[in-house]
Amino acid sequence: MRSKKKKSSYKGLFFLAFLLLVGATFVYIYKHQKKTYRNAIEAVNPGGKEAVILHYGDSINKAAITFNLSAPYLKALCMLECSGRKIVPPRFEAHVYKKLKQVKEGTLSQYEHVTPAMLYDATDDALKNLASSWGPFQLMGYKCLLLNIKIADIRGEHAIYWGAKWINETYGNKIRQGKYKDAFHLHNTGKPYPKMGKPRTYHPDYVPNGLAFMEYYAR
Repeated sequence: MRSKKKKSSYKGLFFLAFLLLVGATFVYIYKHQKKTYRNAIEAVNPGGKEAVILHYGDSINKAAITFNLSAPYLKALCMLECSGRKIVPPRFEAHVYKKLKQVKEGTLSQYEHVTPAMLYDATDDALKNLASSWGPFQLMGYKCLLLNIKIADIRGEHAIYWGAKWINETYGNKIRQGKYKDAFHLHNTGKPYPKMGKPRTYHPDYVPNGLAFMEYYAR
């Protein structure tokens, strides 16, 4: 009788151990597959603060020296705008498209630096490209008209150089003066950080996040 009970107990323990082993195996396989998938995604398009250094670090350091700009600022800006991604999809801004179309049609005399003469032969597709943001700094396409370059230049191999050149010509002095809150706000809104009231950035934490990223890249 005792022998039968012992055998039954052994079988129960064996079965429990088997279940635990199977469960542990499934957990291991799941975690391994998840890690493999994540690594595969990261290999194609890594994100996060380190991705900025991996994809743009050297170009940003060179541009910072060329234009006398803060490298940590440019890296933080890159992190804010594209999260360090190598392939950055454009963002279409409908309200900008509307303004550019009004300029082309002559119902609006000017939009920032854009005049009707600059858009006289622009197709509707061209207007949409000008009304979209491109590249690691997500510059609006119409900024190319100020630099006398093509949109391909701000999303191609030399995107960092042309982006830094535009930054230098528009608000570079703010960076050199250490007015980084103004610089981030200018990049995102075209205006300095407000002296009163809330920031006008698309995300309320855009500027504080930028300053925090700067501290990271300054290490």
